[in-house]
Amino acid sequence: MTIVYGILGLGFLVFFHELGHFLAARLFGVKVEAFSIGMGPVLLHRGFRGTDYRISLIPLGGYCAMKGENDWRTALEENKNVIEGDKDSFYGIHPLKRLLIAFAGPFFNFVFACIAFFVVALMGYTYYDAGTTVQMADEAYEGIESPAHESGMISGDAIIALDGKPVEYFSEISEYISMNADKDVVVKFLRNGEEHEITVHTILDKDTGAGKMGVVSQKFDKERHYGPYPFFAAAGQGVYKAVDMLCVTVKSIGVLFSGVKITSAVAGPVRITTMLGGAVKEGLKHGLGIAVVSTMQFLALISISLFITNLLPIPILDGGLILFAFIESVFRRKMHPKVLYYIQFVGIAFIALLLLLAIASDLHYFIK
Repeated sequence: MTIVYGILGLGFLVFFHELGHFLAARLFGVKVEAFSIGMGPVLLHRGFRGTDYRISLIPLGGYCAMKGENDWRTALEENKNVIEGDKDSFYGIHPLKRLLIAFAGPFFNFVFACIAFFVVALMGYTYYDAGTTVQMADEAYEGIESPAHESGMISGDAIIALDGKPVEYFSEISEYISMNADKDVVVKFLRNGEEHEITVHTILDKDTGAGKMGVVSQKFDKERHYGPYPFFAAAGQGVYKAVDMLCVTVKSIGVLFSGVKITSAVAGPVRITTMLGGAVKEGLKHGLGIAVVSTMQFLALISISLFITNLLPIPILDGGLILFAFIESVFRRKMHPKVLYYIQFVGIAFIALLLLLAIASDLHYFIK
């Protein structure tokens, strides 16, 4: 069931993404020839207002087939200098409208993250955290480096601030340090009632891309509550959490270029599916409410990742379409079909390389 849950979750996110393209296409007068829930062989279909609505066999998202999406190929085969299209086709509308149609898919992924965090805030949940009194990691585990210990901290010290930012719980320490790898962090702590301040240079965990200070806490006995929030406050929390996760994810992508082991730090589709399914299955063991909260949080994380990935200016991705449409709008000239063809070819090669990297990462993870 783990794989089934994971496939259904990822499939829904892809479907929601395609729904964004569908609604934007209809809004800007582009004919949608087919809209499918699922991929592969069509099980059921029905035409309505010029669109063939389908339910397909494989529950992996869906697709939105717009009129004229492949007009660039026709122009290439007929050796034309410009891509011609009908007024109700993808390449027949103004490039800014085409840009917005391309952007609508990733935007819907961001909207879903807001909705997911809104649901979590509306429901609320209880969890356990630890205090800020820490133990040195090199004393707790063998072979572990502890920059904090090397800088003068000892077990029993209670951290009260990091770079001037007060902390009350161990999770706040963990979150801050993980996002500040290979940096000098000013640590203020209490020892026998007296305040001390030192500078600790964090290390980079090349397997995860996270920063480490070399402190641990084993007593997660402090009960904390998140929400539940009233409706409008929950809506605000949904947007805030989505934006916060977007910023963290963008920052995490930058860490990938700092010597991290890609095969360890990057999860491919198989691992993501397994992790998502595992989150759902584990949540259900503790009740429906916990399952909804954990699933929504995980789906929000993946949805934000899809938002960022699809906006990359890579041909065949939405970001590539947005870039081409923007260039056409600025220069007021349609792109030559041959130029588009060669750029698309490079994009396909790049995506294939990323896919191979993701598969290699999954194989490395499961073998390890």
